[in-house]
Amino acid sequence: MDRLPKCEANFVPLTPLTFLKRASMVYSDHTSIIYGGVRFTWQQTYERCCRLASALRSLNVVKNNVVSVLAPNIPALYEMHFAVPMAGAVLNAINTRLDAKNIATILRHSEAKVFFVDYDYVPLARDALRILMADLQKSDISMPLIVIIDDIGSPTGVRLGELEYEGLIFHGNPSYVPEEISDEWDPIALNYTSGTTSEPKGVVYSHKGAYLSTLSLILGWEMKSEPVYLWSLPMFHCNGWTFTWGVAARGGTNVCIRNTTAEEMYKNIDLHKVTHMCCAPIVFNILLEAKMHERCQITTPVEILTGGAPPPASLLEKIENLGFHVVHAYGLTEATGPAMVCEWKREWNQLPREAQSKLKARQGISVLTLADADVKDLKTMQSVPRDGKTVGEIVLRGSSIMKGYLKDEKATSKAFLNGWFATGDVGVIHPDGYCEIKDRSKDVIISGGENISSVEVEAVLYKHHSVLEASVVAMPHPKYGESPCAFVTLKKNSEDDHCSVKEADIIQHCRSNLPHFMVPKKVHFMDELPKTSTGKIQKFQLRDLAKTFIILENGNPSTKKSTQVNREQPRYNGQPQEQILALSRL
Repeated sequence: MDRLPKCEANFVPLTPLTFLKRASMVYSDHTSIIYGGVRFTWQQTYERCCRLASALRSLNVVKNNVVSVLAPNIPALYEMHFAVPMAGAVLNAINTRLDAKNIATILRHSEAKVFFVDYDYVPLARDALRILMADLQKSDISMPLIVIIDDIGSPTGVRLGELEYEGLIFHGNPSYVPEEISDEWDPIALNYTSGTTSEPKGVVYSHKGAYLSTLSLILGWEMKSEPVYLWSLPMFHCNGWTFTWGVAARGGTNVCIRNTTAEEMYKNIDLHKVTHMCCAPIVFNILLEAKMHERCQITTPVEILTGGAPPPASLLEKIENLGFHVVHAYGLTEATGPAMVCEWKREWNQLPREAQSKLKARQGISVLTLADADVKDLKTMQSVPRDGKTVGEIVLRGSSIMKGYLKDEKATSKAFLNGWFATGDVGVIHPDGYCEIKDRSKDVIISGGENISSVEVEAVLYKHHSVLEASVVAMPHPKYGESPCAFVTLKKNSEDDHCSVKEADIIQHCRSNLPHFMVPKKVHFMDELPKTSTGKIQKFQLRDLAKTFIILENGNPSTKKSTQVNREQPRYNGQPQEQILALSRL
């Protein structure tokens, strides 16, 4: 058997690009994209991707060059998920909620060759490019070539330079032969995650990893052929949890929307008979709080895959009563999106609704193409007992895990521990093999599906001239699941004291130095932060106190009850934590 070698007939590198070619042949006349009044078929989408790939090659984009894009969920961003790797390049979809400084950092670190910018984001991109230009004067890295993406349905004429997206498509070659993927380990996408450092880390995906993750999710979610998929999840989040490629694999229809509003979602669900959508739990609130004139009657169930903070049982019950069927997933950028899915068992259908909702909120079992997932004691690398009580760190292993962090060998080596990827999330394994997260070893806050590094927020707080100490933890939020809560002690001097520095002053300082979604919703002043005997801030006590704060519907903070922080004894005293906040880092 050792004399049977690999050849071109029996070994072809795995890549999700094959999904598009197949869709163009099998579903050629089927609608691929709907965006307002704009519609394309799969044959047209394949041709447009070939044109764009050839245009990129004419702009001297070569293998492994990074092509960045700042855009909402529009046809252009969807097409670039195929066209950019078809040109041999690597797609970097940038989070549109970042500020100019973070975007400039990403463009500099990735050494982006081309930067596509949606017309709505020109002011933000212009600010980022100014920062980048100043930074690049100290290095030999070149500025990226700018291409504007004008609205395909109603062109605005907005420009930032001479190049425009549809112009590239028009002049591209429809008969372009895509660059052959010679190695499935080649990079296909670059996604940035803040993690717990002050600067974002670049997570590199391989063609094989993207292919396997895509197959995992369309199998685990039981997505049938020709689905109608609503883009309520940003495509910049782990490449839309790989459904940018997955919808093509199933010959489905992509319904693109610029804004995730209740009216937009309900209108498109009703108009196009949407069957599938992904979202963070915050979108549940948007759908539930819709005004009567914004709603529509959902006649056939809409499948929702959700990730982020586990939705409360009551929220799941409310959203499913509207006609949605929810499946919960867990993952993170480094795992190429969802790595676990809470697969449903038939016997659970006999349970009361509340019990079902609690089961659905668990993180579940590993996706099919992941080699293994476990909860281990990282000191011994032994698996924890399957008792639903003993905690350990969630670890993953498989070809869908990232290649590593771009230009950061130290962080890559730290993430890959003894043959496993250490997620930084602490959880338990139940007797049935299903995983449930109990806490997070890294203090990442998830607000409306966005990852917020507490360390990054703390760094900004410390820049305020009156702040002596600062610590940031998660607090409950009625709309976003959780939001940052800052605990601050002030310097004692004649100019600034507790009377002159107000909560509004600290929040305004943060607004001037952070993206708005990272700004603390509550600032609580203390005489002293609780510390251990060695001087380490005891965040578990601050989290306990933060749970007593309530963010009202109008956005103003309130206090549930008067609580004194115990600076000597831990509040948990070994008892299980009843309220689990913001766990999955998708």
